[in-house]
Amino acid sequence: MEVHRFNALRDNYGFAIRCAETGETAIVDAPSVADVVRAFKSEIPTWRAPSTILVTHWHDDHAGGCDGLRDAFGSVSDIKVIAPKREMGKISARVDRWVSDGDVVSVGDLRATVLETPGHTLGHAIYHFADDGHVFVGDTLFALGCGRLFEGTPEQMWSSVSKILAMSDETKVWCAHEYTQANAKFALSVDPENAALVARAKEIAAQRERGESTIPTTVGDERRTNPFCRPDSEDVQRGVNMLRGANLASVFGAIRAAKDKF
Repeated sequence: MEVHRFNALRDNYGFAIRCAETGETAIVDAPSVADVVRAFKSEIPTWRAPSTILVTHWHDDHAGGCDGLRDAFGSVSDIKVIAPKREMGKISARVDRWVSDGDVVSVGDLRATVLETPGHTLGHAIYHFADDGHVFVGDTLFALGCGRLFEGTPEQMWSSVSKILAMSDETKVWCAHEYTQANAKFALSVDPENAALVARAKEIAAQRERGESTIPTTVGDERRTNPFCRPDSEDVQRGVNMLRGANLASVFGAIRAAKDKF
């Protein structure tokens, strides 16, 4: 499995994936037609045009380019749009296949399991290529952060994040925005004694100074340093003024509320 990350809009990332065996390609989310076309023509010109778009949720910076890409690649690619069934009625693009939790989608010989992850939106879903060690998480999880709860509850979002934490530490996590440096500042405010976090924040600052992306991250790095993945930590509980041993979803909600005010 090959993954190509490309910049889109202001701070979005788009992802193109390719099956090394068959050469078939797909896009995870379609933030804009121009950015996807640029990536394929200028950055990965030897790749075939995409045959599939895997949509994580209905927001326009993730699904807004779907119909336009059919026109842009129409002469060389019959693009199929796959999207979460629970977002039906919110995604304005034509969708060819609606998927639910546990469904499997294919890109050539690659297989991804669909996992429903409500919280950021009620119908959000992610795509886990378990055999290849990759998960595309949209706006459910960010490096050192998580998505805002525009539609869901803390209980839902903690359950969703927990699905990602159940994956192996080596799993590469492809987040859809470059928010990491700002997220690191917040993380340090609630978990300042975490040595792994302090070291990671310094490396992130250096990466951004060099103009480098901080994505992908890994499940293991998030487990060790992301406060949204650590509501069971007494240090994090204390950092958001929660009693030791408090309900994890409640702690998660307190972390999210603190981040919203940060």
